[in-house]
Amino acid sequence: MFVEPGVAVTRRAASMQCQDAAVSALSWALVVGGALYLWHQTRSPAQYGRYASKRSRCCSARLGWFLQELPSFLLPLVLLLRADGTGSRAGTGRTLLLCTFTLHYFHRTFIYAFLTRGRPIPVRIVASSAIFCSLNGFLQGHQLLHCSRFEHTWQTDARLAAGLLVFVVGMAINIHSDHILRSLRKPRESVYRIPYGGMFELVSGANFFGEIVEWCGFALAAWSLPAFAFAFFTGCSIGPRAYQHHRDYLRRFQHYPHCRKALIPYLL
Repeated sequence: MFVEPGVAVTRRAASMQCQDAAVSALSWALVVGGALYLWHQTRSPAQYGRYASKRSRCCSARLGWFLQELPSFLLPLVLLLRADGTGSRAGTGRTLLLCTFTLHYFHRTFIYAFLTRGRPIPVRIVASSAIFCSLNGFLQGHQLLHCSRFEHTWQTDARLAAGLLVFVVGMAINIHSDHILRSLRKPRESVYRIPYGGMFELVSGANFFGEIVEWCGFALAAWSLPAFAFAFFTGCSIGPRAYQHHRDYLRRFQHYPHCRKALIPYLL
């Protein structure tokens, strides 16, 4: 059936407006969900790791991390492979940001998950995390490929470069801190020891600090509501975890370094 060019353009514009509205709604849902999760964690810590209930049905830490992180790696790749190059607004900056996002989750899914020596994870935590990663993986991938509008100016390029640099620094801190934590335990051990080295000399939650820095850098580079919503949610979800770990270290170890802060060096 023949469709007049003007009608086709109008339909395409309406479709883009609908997509933008859906992306905005899902982004604000992340913001609200992050705030609610932050409030909940001020009352009780998330029930996994050292705070897990003994009554919870659990799966191994390796399997749990693999299953819950996998959607954030796969969904953006599927969207990228299905992009036709005309309906999407693909470009070097967007592709670089998409690769940055999937790089983190490639590491989490295929490297961190199989190196971790953590405690078993409750099945409900794995399920809820997998749902979040599915929604967020789709949101970030769809935003970058179909909704973002990159105008190549010196301001945009400088912001992109600065954001990616912050992301790389945060990822390096996160990976190094995870390595320090793993080295504290021998295989099949579940004891807790004081971590030393790297950012742990300054904060108790060095791994959490690194991941928050990562996604703040990503948000700066992407300069979009979904990216900022994800960075906000990350801070709300794992920021309190750093404070809980800090209190737990102080309680467990009489000689724990009191000069360390919980999350932000020299401040908090």
